[in-house]
Amino acid sequence: MPVYVVTGANRGLGLEFVRQLSQSTDNTVLACVRSSSSDLADLKQAFKPNESNTHVLHCDTGDLSSIQSFAKEVQKTLGDDRKIDFLINNAAVNSVPEQTSLTIGPDDLTNEIRINVLGPAKTTEFLLAEGILAKTARTVNLSSGLGSMAVSLGITPRKCATYSISKGALNSLTVQQSGELREEGKLGPKCVVISIDPGWVKTRMGGEGAILEPKESIGGMLKAIHGLGEGDNGKFYTYTGKEVPW
Repeated sequence: MPVYVVTGANRGLGLEFVRQLSQSTDNTVLACVRSSSSDLADLKQAFKPNESNTHVLHCDTGDLSSIQSFAKEVQKTLGDDRKIDFLINNAAVNSVPEQTSLTIGPDDLTNEIRINVLGPAKTTEFLLAEGILAKTARTVNLSSGLGSMAVSLGITPRKCATYSISKGALNSLTVQQSGELREEGKLGPKCVVISIDPGWVKTRMGGEGAILEPKESIGGMLKAIHGLGEGDNGKFYTYTGKEVPW
C-alpha cells in the first residue's frame, strides 16, 4: 500500500492529484493544506472513494514551523512501520505574473523563492530528519517549462519573471537533492528525485490561455512518476514523460 504526500492539495493540480490517487483504496494519501480552516469541501469530495486512507494535514510550505510540525505529525498518522513512497512537492504561487526582469519587486521575488523553493527544500529535509521517507522514495518537485533556461529562451516576450526564476531555482534544488539524498546515512542509492513540468493547465494559477485539462496533466504525471527508475535521478520531465533540457 504506497504512501503519497501531496502539498497544496486543496485546489488546482494538488486537488486533482488527490482525486486520482484516491480512486484506489490501495493508496494512502496525505493531503496537505495551507490552512485547516479554509474551505475544504472540494478536497473532501475528491477523496470520497478512499476516505479511510486519505488524511488531511496542515502544512503551510511558506512557514518553516508549519512544515516542521507537519513532518512530526506524519509519523503519528502513518504509525511506526510505514514510510512515504512518493513525496509530491506541488504547493507554489505565481503571485505577480505581470512582472518582468526589469520590474521585479524584491519582496515579490523573496516570497516566491520562500514558497516555491525553500518550501520543497524544507519539506524534504524535515521528513528526512524524521526518518519517514522510504529508501526507495520518489521525490517529485513540480516545476514548469518556465523553469527551463532552454525553454525560456524560446519564449518571446518572456513571461512571469519572478515565477520563472523561482522554478529555475527549484530545478537547481532538484539537482542538489538528487545527489545528497543518495549519500550514505541518508536515503541511499535507490531513491529518485526529479523535477516535472505539468504543462499549461486550466487552473486558477494557469490563467487565461491554458490548454490542458487537469485530468490529462495529472494522469500523465502519475504515469511518468510510477515509471521512474534509478537512472532517472536528477532529471527534468514533462507530464508526458519526455525529458526536458535544464
